[in-house]
Amino acid sequence: MERVDTTISPRYAQIPTFMRLPHDTDPSGYDVVVIGAPYDSGASYRPGARFGPRAIRAESGLIHGVGIDRGPGTFDLIRCADAGDIDLTPFNMNVAMETAQRRLEVLLRDNAAFLMLGGDHSMTLAALRATAGKHGPLAVLHLDAHSDTNPAFYGGEYHHGTPFRHAIEEKLVDPRRMVQLGIRGHNPRPDSLDYARDNGVHIVTADEFTQLGIADCTRFVRETVGDAPLYVSVDIDVVDPAFAPGTGTPAPGGLSSRELLALLRATGDLRLTGFDVMEVSPLYDHGGITSILATEIGAELLYQYARSRASERKPS
Repeated sequence: MERVDTTISPRYAQIPTFMRLPHDTDPSGYDVVVIGAPYDSGASYRPGARFGPRAIRAESGLIHGVGIDRGPGTFDLIRCADAGDIDLTPFNMNVAMETAQRRLEVLLRDNAAFLMLGGDHSMTLAALRATAGKHGPLAVLHLDAHSDTNPAFYGGEYHHGTPFRHAIEEKLVDPRRMVQLGIRGHNPRPDSLDYARDNGVHIVTADEFTQLGIADCTRFVRETVGDAPLYVSVDIDVVDPAFAPGTGTPAPGGLSSRELLALLRATGDLRLTGFDVMEVSPLYDHGGITSILATEIGAELLYQYARSRASERKPS
């Protein structure tokens, strides 16, 4: 199965898979499988992230696999496919979480890694369970306006503010090798970040990021993660809503698109094992700009994964 040739087929034509990758519902032997998690029953404010994977795929026809001044294209370096979506019930959090975890575990049994398109951030817990099951406790680069280490509320165990609290409690992640970057805005309690900090998570607020700059932040991420298996989770609201309005809990004062993409370029120097792009809600988007950014983030992560794999293959 081959990717659609963009020199023959116009980028607006054909069925919209991510970056026009081949659609393979039973993938095996791929470096990365793209999988959608169309679910937003864990959202606490604006709904609509269940439509995120479809919108991201629709815009992704714009993106070629060859970056400017980067040498070989992503898909000359790694083999990828789009497996479609996980069929998730919108009525039961527990069932949805179990369904997502099982599907992702199967993907990782037969393939090296996945790129998950969300969907609200609760689904990242299923991704971390599956990835840690293969690689052991993970380092995490979590780019978000919110720490997502809250306890359950509104009677929901698995809402989009809880995934990293569950991940720490279940020992899926090594909090000493976890960086949460871009945190800002308002919280229901003055101690909302205490749980993460008390467990050793490194938090870089949006203000601190501005003071430190990209170079120092990327250096800090590299030093913190080290050689541990790394999972990267991008909540689109890490970006200022001026650049990404289509999300459920927008928070002014975030990163620019350029800053976020520059940060992600450092991940190719690390041991990448999986990644996601979450919380795109096209109901609140304008001209597709949030979905276009999410596509660019996904494309960047695929390229950085290819770089990471290439460095692993080099003889020492």
